[in-house]
Amino acid sequence: MSYPIRPISEEQWPQFSGVLAEAFNWTPHPTQSERWKANTEFDRTLAAFDGDLIAGVTGIHSFSMAVPGGALPVAGVTAVSVLPSHRRRGILSQIMRRQLADVRERGEAVAALYASEAIIYGRYGYGRAADNLAVSIPTHRSAFTPAAPSDPSLRVRVVKPAEVRSTLEELFARVMTERPGRYARNEHFWNMSLADEEFDQQGAGSLRGFLVEDSSGARGYALFRVKSAWGENGGPDCELQLRELHATDPAAHALLWRAVLDRDLVTKVTADIPVDDPITQLLADVRQLHSRWGDELWVRLVSVDAALVSRAYSAPVDLVIEVDDDVCPWNAGRWRLTADTGSASCKPTDETPDVSLPVSALGGAYLGAGSLTAQQAAGLLTEHSAGAVRALATAMSWSPAPWAGLVF
Repeated sequence: MSYPIRPISEEQWPQFSGVLAEAFNWTPHPTQSERWKANTEFDRTLAAFDGDLIAGVTGIHSFSMAVPGGALPVAGVTAVSVLPSHRRRGILSQIMRRQLADVRERGEAVAALYASEAIIYGRYGYGRAADNLAVSIPTHRSAFTPAAPSDPSLRVRVVKPAEVRSTLEELFARVMTERPGRYARNEHFWNMSLADEEFDQQGAGSLRGFLVEDSSGARGYALFRVKSAWGENGGPDCELQLRELHATDPAAHALLWRAVLDRDLVTKVTADIPVDDPITQLLADVRQLHSRWGDELWVRLVSVDAALVSRAYSAPVDLVIEVDDDVCPWNAGRWRLTADTGSASCKPTDETPDVSLPVSALGGAYLGAGSLTAQQAAGLLTEHSAGAVRALATAMSWSPAPWAGLVF
């Protein structure tokens, strides 16, 4: 069954947001709903209609995202939802296919999203492109290695985040492109990042902050909340929930981690961090980094050729790649990727392929995560020329590891 699909108007926002609330089993505060509305690009929404009823929705944030070697326009897919009453009718497939066609028409070569359920988006060509560590660190066992960097010119200042917003924005802009997956935040994303109403706190108190500075200005910041608690013996048992930590250099980064780990009355620090965050090397006893691995960002190459020439490569490569893509058929076929550390070319060809793979494998490797050889070992792609997968994986690898760090 086919459902008409079109963007919504502002007047249809209550229906649109109602689908989100129903699908995610959540009742947002009216102020939260107004924030989402303010950050909605209505011309980039899509809704599937069953008569006058909106049965499925999605939207896109247009932003610049860091990729290996620079940044490019990316379609940030969000708000993907279908009413429980309309599941198993093909609505999601219709919306996702229409959305990808629209993204291509706008000239964006890459789409990205956070997945509420990891099983959903592979069938639409998205690959797991960034991973996340959810960590818990007991503060009493958090000593750093003696080799940890320090800078005597640095000092820590306690701040109220909203009062130093311009400094936070400037610092983030300076470090954004250093890690693939980060994206530029507009005014509305900053409004949501610094939101501090009672329903934002979720029982963990006000948003707090540290700035690390020297005589020339700020070199890093941390944002956090502290969930107050007292143990059975009457002693403090507070949890510091680290929301963000960004720094321009290793010494500032280490000092910020030291500041949150040394906060009075706190017995553990919890955070979501990149898999290669410096804290994984700074702790003298790495076994105190109690962590749970999870997927973070998913990436889809909407136009394979444009995407592959829009990033940098860590090593020269010259291969014919055969791409399987039944959702975006314009990508299907053979492409000759030729790249060195300065430029790249990707053109259609009839030559014999060196490697055959699904488009999701390229999406998973696009930001530099090393998943291609693992997929080869799992039998999920085919190598026709000896060493081709390793050569492609080496060329597409990047450091630091990709990580977006803020759900959109």
